[in-house]
Amino acid sequence: KLPGTIHSAAAEVEAAGGKALAVQCDIRDEASVLAAVAQAVQRFGGIDILVNNASAISLTPTPATPMKRFDLMFGVNVRGTYLCTQACLPELVKSAQAGRNPHVLNMSECTLGHAGEFRPHGIAVNSLWPRTAIATAALQMIPGVDLNLCRKPEILADAAWWILTSESKGTTGQFFIDDELLARHSVHDLDKYSV
Repeated sequence: KLPGTIHSAAAEVEAAGGKALAVQCDIRDEASVLAAVAQAVQRFGGIDILVNNASAISLTPTPATPMKRFDLMFGVNVRGTYLCTQACLPELVKSAQAGRNPHVLNMSECTLGHAGEFRPHGIAVNSLWPRTAIATAALQMIPGVDLNLCRKPEILADAAWWILTSESKGTTGQFFIDDELLARHSVHDLDKYSV
């Protein structure tokens, strides 16, 4: 129900000068993920960065969250993150061996365990969270959310850049907050990120 498609997102990336591959994939399905990773490796020659950004959300307290919704959130946010990381791991190891500074950036779970497990390979695993709600199409579908209190997605993009360009062997197992990370890099004027 969200606006846009994987194809329109890929077109935006390419219009901005990047290269994209639109692949329909359910990250809860192992065969689907393995096929997507294989297609990416075939198209781009490897994987240096994995961003686990897919999510399922319900802004309800525990008593008001049906188990069907919990199962969906756990399936996407935890199992999906784990599966995508597992599927990309061989390519991330190759990237580290080639000195290409591989990273996994999670917008959900699994950061600490994977950071410790993959540290010997030189692969960084970190999490990035927004301090405020971010004005996305998905958030607009939740009743009662005041978008005027949100920040633009660009704040996460800028914060992610600092993480993904850091040395993978020295920056791992961290849970970053977008504006704190930007402040560490002398970005203090956050007005441009306000809705």
